[in-house]
Amino acid sequence: MTEAPASLPAITLLIAAPRGFCAGVDRAIVIVERAIEKYGAPVYVRHEIVHNKFVVDSLKAKGAVFVEELDQVPDGVPVVFSAHGVPKAVPAKAESRGLDYLDATCPLVSKVHRQAERQVEAGRHILFIGHRGHPEVVGTFGQVPSGTMTLIETVEDAEAFSPADPDGLAFLTQTTLSVDDTAAIVAALQRRFPAITAPKGEDICYATSNRQTAVKAIAAQCDAVYVIGAPNSSNSLRLVEVSEREGTPARLIQRADEIDFEWLATVRTLGLTAGASAPEILVREVVTRIGERYQVEERQVETARETIAFKLPRGLETR
Repeated sequence: MTEAPASLPAITLLIAAPRGFCAGVDRAIVIVERAIEKYGAPVYVRHEIVHNKFVVDSLKAKGAVFVEELDQVPDGVPVVFSAHGVPKAVPAKAESRGLDYLDATCPLVSKVHRQAERQVEAGRHILFIGHRGHPEVVGTFGQVPSGTMTLIETVEDAEAFSPADPDGLAFLTQTTLSVDDTAAIVAALQRRFPAITAPKGEDICYATSNRQTAVKAIAAQCDAVYVIGAPNSSNSLRLVEVSEREGTPARLIQRADEIDFEWLATVRTLGLTAGASAPEILVREVVTRIGERYQVEERQVETARETIAFKLPRGLETR
């Protein structure tokens, strides 16, 4: 970090831990990198591999080509499916075209997919708690026949839902939701439908929960919080909401050049965290930029240690 002159104002940075990359994001990025090494460029990726422009641009520079639909992938080149998961129709279409594909779906999202299949096989209608249009929601709905799943976005949705068979319901959730908001929706569903089947274990992933807990830990001690992440990153947006719910103003930024120093004019203690698809290099970039205007005292506040790692697909394990 650049040494700031003594005349600069002081600021304390409380940096949340855990923050940044989770195991699923790390695995997805490595899958694209290894695929480029194995097959050579270009390797096509359907949808942003993770929701972060810096990561996407870095992979583009290495030979990845990002597209929204499989129709945009030429014949004869490999394609990677993003960490958010895809409907079953997508790999089926890839196979019908003879495309080599690699599935970078986070294993924790895949776990939700399998649970959805099992609940439908058991004859239950699924209430899926999530955000309309998010790629993970689209992918999960695409695992089961149309009409077997209903999206629930709010407590109001939970209160309004009218099932054909109140005793034949199950619920599942998107992995990147607000822990507190989801608990309120689940409570409403369980009150209205006591027989509803809950998922085995928690659907909201460990990384989402851990990052929200870490933000809660720093927010109470801060005047403001910056969350590094993309505006289309569900887990990053939830971190902003968690801070604000604790009574601490928060903003989402993607890079250091988005820092609003006027907003920081009265801030003496600033919280800093990063969503699960934001690399640590962006955290350090923000700290360095703040250090150009302030004398920075940097403290890390650790609430959990993450040791989870996921295996790579067969054929990509070793270089």
